[in-house]
Amino acid sequence: MTRLARSREIPSMSDSLVLPSPGTASYADVEALPERYVGELIDGTLYAQARPASPHARAASQIGGHLLVAFDGPGGVESGPPGGWWILFEPELHFGADVLVPDIAGWRRERMPRLAAKPWFSEAPDWLCEVGSPATGRLDRGLKLGRYHRTGVGHVWPVEPLSRRIEVFRRSDEGWVLAAHHFDDDVVGIEPFERLPLALADLWLDLEPVQGA
Repeated sequence: MTRLARSREIPSMSDSLVLPSPGTASYADVEALPERYVGELIDGTLYAQARPASPHARAASQIGGHLLVAFDGPGGVESGPPGGWWILFEPELHFGADVLVPDIAGWRRERMPRLAAKPWFSEAPDWLCEVGSPATGRLDRGLKLGRYHRTGVGHVWPVEPLSRRIEVFRRSDEGWVLAAHHFDDDVVGIEPFERLPLALADLWLDLEPVQGA
């Protein structure tokens, strides 16, 4: 039995892909996906998403760009950016047999002093961001959030560009705590990057109907 994966696109632009039956996939199936797909593996089930549409790409690029400038570096320079992090776009994370690919992730340099040259990481990030869509909500907020907590991720930002919202989940021993949520054109410093005011209006696109869609 096969199943169809919906693409990570606005619904009118979605397409489909035939995947292995749930519970039967392996990393070889991830590697065999067409290049335009991002593959993730959870409990032997392969989830494949096409490269994102513009609202997703805009939000991820803006968040990542701001954090790279301010935090990706050693820091410690007077009047310089805070630094102290490694910030990466779409790193491949391997937790046992599971393979997850967040949109953006960050590791504190005090915990990971050196960024090794390797195709994937087994060290849990200290922070990560998942930019969602109607097609990926169950995966991002359900299965992946649970895996992230289990492996020790400190903070997760679920970002919803179509509803113009960022939520902030902070890890506790019992589970995720919703620490904050921000909307629309808020200008806020968001943990664990409180020192950088982020103008949310820069993240969102004014969506217009696509001709012929």
